Amino acid sequence: MSITSALNNALSGLSATSRTAEVISTNLANALTEGYATRETVLSSRNKTGGVFVQGIQRHVDRALAADLMLSGGERSGAETRVAFLETVERAIGVPGEAQSLSGRLADFEASLVSAATKPEDDNRLNTVLKRAEEVTGALDDATNAIQTARGRADADIGQLVTQVNAALEQLAGINRTIVMAETSGQSTAGLLDQRDQLLAQLSEAVPIRSVPRDKGAIAVFTPGGAILLDGTVAQLEFTPSNVVEPHMTGDNGLLSGLTINGVAIPPRGEGSPIAGGRLAALFEVRDGLAVEAQRDLDAVARDLMERFEPPGPDPTLAPGDAGVFTDAGAAFTPADEVGLAGRLSINALADPDQGGALWRLRDGLGAGAPGPAGDSRLLRAMGAALSAPHSMASGDLGGSARGLSGHIGALASRIGQERLTQDQSLTFANTRYAELSDMQARNAVDSDDQMQRLLQVEQAYAANARLIETINTMMDHLLRI
Repeated sequence: MSITSALNNALSGLSATSRTAEVISTNLANALTEGYATRETVLSSRNKTGGVFVQGIQRHVDRALAADLMLSGGERSGAETRVAFLETVERAIGVPGEAQSLSGRLADFEASLVSAATKPEDDNRLNTVLKRAEEVTGALDDATNAIQTARGRADADIGQLVTQVNAALEQLAGINRTIVMAETSGQSTAGLLDQRDQLLAQLSEAVPIRSVPRDKGAIAVFTPGGAILLDGTVAQLEFTPSNVVEPHMTGDNGLLSGLTINGVAIPPRGEGSPIAGGRLAALFEVRDGLAVEAQRDLDAVARDLMERFEPPGPDPTLAPGDAGVFTDAGAAFTPADEVGLAGRLSINALADPDQGGALWRLRDGLGAGAPGPAGDSRLLRAMGAALSAPHSMASGDLGGSARGLSGHIGALASRIGQERLTQDQSLTFANTRYAELSDMQARNAVDSDDQMQRLLQVEQAYAANARLIETINTMMDHLLRI
């Protein structure tokens, strides 16, 4: 080996160790940076001229683990959305036994009927019956408002999330183009790849995705359900938020917006949906699935309450088609108008002094033309018995068992609670899986101890190459003095 070759080899060694030290220092500086992937210099020997050169900078990323983590993040986000809604409904209906719950309001109404029956001539007790009945309708209305408010919020969140997804896809396409240009010109793309991975992680919270490599470092993005979000061109998601969300409005009947991808309508929820598994699908499930089912069962309870007091119920003064104590905004119940009934329930104006009625009609009958015997408690007792009489639900999904009204309300609370518990278990599983995958990914992050050991090796290599250059310099001095 000539002196010149030895010097060139040593200089290439110094250059390589210098670049390696730079990469190690960058790793150490970003040890706590979220989404940062550990870099490592890839060294190769020069076959013809000898020495070493830096072939490139390699990022250490477990692609299979990253893909599983993205899918897990979507599952966790979707489960969180469903649990949050069910908790809202559960609070609105209340836990049986609590004074402010729907069952607690009904119990107070039943107790007021018993109290009034013991002293039917007392207007104060009749007024208590009226107020307790109004509290029952108020509890049903509050629960309806909570459900519909949650539906409206889900609709608005869908609109915001669709905007965010479209923006993220545009950013991914831009980073793709930049990476391709950097690869073509031989520049490092490590930082760009970090940014792209962070964008993919954010996008996966809304829509479950998988990425597929393309030429020159670019990627394509698909959903597990087969929707193409990015593959050279960017997909455009479209959704139109609604200013008002009413109980009768759903995406299924076309009164609320669905979701389109590049102008093609897709099923936004359910197992057949191409976006199933993330927060976006969960919001559609809340708006058009869980909330609609909860409102349906709440309306079924309201219907059962109305029908217990309508003809041929406890009040013999009412004719077929007349409204009972509980009305649909003043009218008798009509099966075709059941949707949203719980939010329209009101007390018959004939029994409400504030609406021109009279309290004595609670004792003597809504259809009575004049007060009857003040001590007659038969109707009050009959109304109390009507509440506890076993009836099967004419609608809803609370089962076909014959129960008193309190039993049906208990079944409603139980169904919501069981559904919330099921979703809680799904969320616990999703959280556990996400945490475990995150820990596994964290173990692949920058290891400070390992990087410091590598830095010591770099120091030794640098010193050896510097010593070689010093030796060559000494040899040259001796040769020049000869």
